[in-house]
Amino acid sequence: MPMGGGTFTVQNQLLPGSYINFVSAATAAAMGSRGTAALPLELDWGPEGKIFRVEAEDFQRTALEELGHDPSAPELLLMREALKRAKTLLVYRVDGGGTKASVTVGGVTATARYGGTRGNAMQVAVLANGADDVDVVTYLDGVEMDRQSVAKAGGAAALEANAYVTFSGEGALSAAAAAALTGGTNATVAASAYTAWLNALEVEDFNVLGYPGKDADVKEQVCAFVERLRDDEGKKVVGVLFQAEGADSVGIVNVKNGVVLSDGTTLSGDKAVAWVTGASAAAEVNESLTNTAYDGAVDVDVKYTKSQCEAAIRAGEFLFYADGGKARVLADINSRTSFGGGISEDWTSNRVVRVMDGWANDVARIFGERYLGVQTNSDTGRSVFQADLVSLGKQYESLDAISGFAVEDVTVQQGSGKRDVSVTCALQPNDSMEKLYMTVTVA
Repeated sequence: MPMGGGTFTVQNQLLPGSYINFVSAATAAAMGSRGTAALPLELDWGPEGKIFRVEAEDFQRTALEELGHDPSAPELLLMREALKRAKTLLVYRVDGGGTKASVTVGGVTATARYGGTRGNAMQVAVLANGADDVDVVTYLDGVEMDRQSVAKAGGAAALEANAYVTFSGEGALSAAAAAALTGGTNATVAASAYTAWLNALEVEDFNVLGYPGKDADVKEQVCAFVERLRDDEGKKVVGVLFQAEGADSVGIVNVKNGVVLSDGTTLSGDKAVAWVTGASAAAEVNESLTNTAYDGAVDVDVKYTKSQCEAAIRAGEFLFYADGGKARVLADINSRTSFGGGISEDWTSNRVVRVMDGWANDVARIFGERYLGVQTNSDTGRSVFQADLVSLGKQYESLDAISGFAVEDVTVQQGSGKRDVSVTCALQPNDSMEKLYMTVTVA
């Protein structure tokens, strides 16, 4: 074997031999994923003062431990509606900050992990287990959730907090029958809670947020938040609101009515926002919700005539209509009603907006991950960036999200400064078939 060998940085080796570098192939630019929704909810249990994630695939398994309820409980209704379509739900508890339930029994004080009325459904017992030991058992609605066997002499310090309660106290433990925790309350929901929600949400990655309520001030606050993120931060998110009069924005979906579920539950339009939020977040860039059936709905809460439906579309309202035992989306549109300045009526389509928003978010992500502060702003570096953008465009085209895409549609040039890159791009978003005009000639 030759004496020379190894790896190289530049071709300046002295000894004869083989100098071989192994590098991984460059990862092709890829489209970002969708499916993350965000909601502020009133709950009687759960983390307080922060965003917490609920994954659709884990919801059935983890709801009882993380949210204090069976996944089918009415308290989790809006969460279920959003997760019918969304992959991930970012939840903020707007009634957090209430009193934690507690009880002292058998020498130990048990305190609910979170404030809220759900803590009042918990009990703790200290059961005899031989001469020197006891079992400390935590119950929820009378069902055992946790059991710990410890020495009496060890006291509360020997106990570990579980998913429902924490333990404290001094002195030895003694056997005592189950006692209920009491005093748990939910905090009063104030406008400041929604401000806190939006502040916490701003640093999260998500596709669509919704406000399942009617307060005009909160709706106005959400509109301003969405517009700021879209226009000033370059974060192309969408907001879903109920009867958001005057929104006039491609970034706001304006829900007009609600649905009736198969179990008889009526979800008014403000509550149907949860499903629309999840469905809009999960919809891909090549997907429209027009004529999509609301999962599990058999009717609408308010019916409209044909002329009223036409007026709703002109007003930029997202409407459900009844169709043979189902509730369907009339048209997947946003609240934009004014046009000009480069904005056409095509922009009222949420599918078209998803293409434009997806492209903007994907390009920003690719630039940040692969080029910002890394790639030299030279002809070579810019050509690599252009190749990534062309690859991205081909992916959009392969999904039928856009049409007629060509390499020439993307140009990457030196900007006005040495650190600036100027990009121009032409896209032709596709939309779904919605209107059929047929002429039949009968001989």
